[in-house]
Amino acid sequence: MIFNSNKVYNIIKWAVLVALPGISTFIGVIGKAYGWSGTELAIVSLNAFTVLLGTLAGVSAVKFSNQPNDTEGKK
Repeated sequence: MIFNSNKVYNIIKWAVLVALPGISTFIGVIGKAYGWSGTELAIVSLNAFTVLLGTLAGVSAVKFSNQPNDTEGKK
């Protein structure tokens, strides 16, 4: 498993779903407002990183859910 800690997984999940898209939007809006020349490159790079983290978290979640449960068969 890529993430062996539920805490790490939850942090990555929060970053992918909340923080990074918010930061990307903020950079896009502020960068355009101030006329920053590298705004588009920053947004594309941040969004690519967000997709990478989301993919890693998704793969980790699938692998975790496919593991046998230790309590199966116990009464």
